[in-house]
Amino acid sequence: MKPHIFILFLLLISASSCGDLNLVPLSDGSGETWNSNSEEIEMSLNGLYKDAFWMKDQDDWTDDWMYRDATTPITSATLNGETDFVKTWWTNTYKAIARANIVIQSISRAQENLSPDLIARYTGEARFIRAAQYSRLISHYGNVVYLDKQVDIEEALQMKQTDKQVILKSIYEDFDFAAAHLKKTYASNELLRATSGAALAMKARIALQMGDWAVARDAAKACIESTAYKLHPSFSDLFLSKTKNSVESIFSLPRSITLKVTQGDCQNYVTRNAGGYAAKVPSWDLFCAYLCKDGLPIDESPLFDPHKPFQNRDPRCAATIVEFQTPFLGFMYQPHPDSVKVRKTSDNTLVDNKDTRSVAQYASYNGLVWKKGVDGDWLLNSWQVEPDKIIIRYADVLLMYAEAKIELGDIDQTVLNAINTVRARAYGVAYTATTSYPAVNITNPAELRKIVRTERRMEFAMEGVRYMDIIRWKLAEKVLNKINYGLLEPDDLRKKIVQKGLWFFPQTPSIDEDGVADFSPMYDAGLIKQIAIRKFDATRQYLWPVPSTEVLTSGLIQNPNY
Repeated sequence: MKPHIFILFLLLISASSCGDLNLVPLSDGSGETWNSNSEEIEMSLNGLYKDAFWMKDQDDWTDDWMYRDATTPITSATLNGETDFVKTWWTNTYKAIARANIVIQSISRAQENLSPDLIARYTGEARFIRAAQYSRLISHYGNVVYLDKQVDIEEALQMKQTDKQVILKSIYEDFDFAAAHLKKTYASNELLRATSGAALAMKARIALQMGDWAVARDAAKACIESTAYKLHPSFSDLFLSKTKNSVESIFSLPRSITLKVTQGDCQNYVTRNAGGYAAKVPSWDLFCAYLCKDGLPIDESPLFDPHKPFQNRDPRCAATIVEFQTPFLGFMYQPHPDSVKVRKTSDNTLVDNKDTRSVAQYASYNGLVWKKGVDGDWLLNSWQVEPDKIIIRYADVLLMYAEAKIELGDIDQTVLNAINTVRARAYGVAYTATTSYPAVNITNPAELRKIVRTERRMEFAMEGVRYMDIIRWKLAEKVLNKINYGLLEPDDLRKKIVQKGLWFFPQTPSIDEDGVADFSPMYDAGLIKQIAIRKFDATRQYLWPVPSTEVLTSGLIQNPNY
């Protein structure tokens, strides 16, 4: 069993919640002798698990998202070398790499005090972290400076970028070393740390992002065959604050309200009736990507009714997006413009419905709100919540394995089993119960590719996975050059939609071969409203720019067209 108590661990990472990284290395006080025993090495390694060193891509960089009429530097094509997260990610990642290199270089000081196996385990942990950090750099920035040892400032300023494919080989070597020497699991009385399975999973992820299908397949397969992980019984419960250190979490960071390490910005996700803003919401693009219960997209399934769009959908749809006229956070959720009153579930009274724009101007612009991971805990503790920060989970490994095998043309029953295991969990059944859910049984590569991509979108919405998926699939230029649509203003909504019996969707949008919905016929007919125009510049945005300060001071080569 993995540990559920992380007090010391959280104490060590808690400073990151305030933005103060406290990045002076622990060895500074006695640089010539530090890391000479187990306690000192573990203190150094603990510092590498700071939340600020484990950045995740944001869903608002994708087509799954709407924040009223706002866009981001990525979805407005204004990304440049001065963009805040471009600079912060670069800086914090290299700080983590520098710390990992210090541990790797200095750990020989402990050879007289520790066994070779323990030295190898600690080294493997530092190399795991270094590999994960470099994975982020090459997947986002391309060719970067590669440092595998501690260097002084003058030496660092003279270093040039290394080809990302060369760095990738070093990443694989680090992950392989970590997988060979890290523990498979930890006992309940031990602190949670990176495991051999985490090294394999993260290796599979970067290999998939780099299109190195055989490496991704083999790493994912090894992780699966370790038998250390399985899917959480409930898809919905997995993301709640009460679910700590699930057996599905391969690598995650704990959070704690007490220690002020929390998931911020919660009020923007919560419905207005419950006291939130309902400002950051799922897009219609995401909503229409969920399949129906027959496994077909909404434009092909006879089960889909655009006027009752939640009915007969994959269960992950209603687990991710709040279904209309269902209780949520103490109120019935209903964005219908005529529902000016709504029932409060605690006392069964009717109150003003602030979740419809006919009552509250800034209610959700498209009628949708997030449900995934959101529960009553979000209304407590001044909007601070403490779900685990999941970096990678077992469902991802299963779908990466399936995708890699599909791209290799190596399609067999294990591919179908991997996809079906993930899909069946959403329906609450075993993957072998093929009559209880829409099991995948085809072997056509093109169709399977479409299926696994749709499966990833349904499974990982709101988890920071979609961004790198559309980047590596080269779909960003398509999906991020589309309009974000929403509901008409209340008077027009009543006149053109409600009174004509067309609520919620006046038509069923068509879904293309990439799972992308086409809302333009409804817009051209004046039945929906343009909220924001997304933009993505395919000539440059598949890579981030190198921060401007690095180009100016270090002479690094800027990525094309920035």
